[in-house]
Amino acid sequence: MFVGDEVPLEVSFAVAREGLARLAESGALIGASQDAYRHEGAHLRVGVAGLSKLVRVHVRELAQTDTSAGLAVRWEATGPGGRLFPVLDADIRLAPSGERAVLLTIAGSYRPPLGSVGEAIDRAILHRVATATIRSFLDQVAAQIGGRPGAAEATAPNGAGSSEPP
Repeated sequence: MFVGDEVPLEVSFAVAREGLARLAESGALIGASQDAYRHEGAHLRVGVAGLSKLVRVHVRELAQTDTSAGLAVRWEATGPGGRLFPVLDADIRLAPSGERAVLLTIAGSYRPPLGSVGEAIDRAILHRVATATIRSFLDQVAAQIGGRPGAAEATAPNGAGSSEPP
């Protein structure tokens, strides 16, 4: 299954690239989900109330050029029952979209566990959980980079975004 989202930011590409590099180097991506952060380890909870699971976050070094920057991330469940949750592999990318504007995107994929049963459950319910989790994660990354989120985030469906500046 594929998941993704994008957030326009009102900040220069150079500032956004520096912010993303800082997040990657400091380990701050681990805390990108406000209510999911655990201070004692490289873990966060993904999902929604009653459907969350502790995951380990792996982040690759920032790859960058004059016109793009990106990180590869992997979320995988830990502990007992971890194999019942999908592993997410995703790319976080920055691209200039004007002199003082940047588009922050995330694109990823996961394979639901439990074969065709897991795929049916994912289509019925869990893909919405994955989509909401990705949106929340990207919104937090955008806030930490320091750019004011664009109108797309402020009008996110289901209250996933926020109209308040970071």
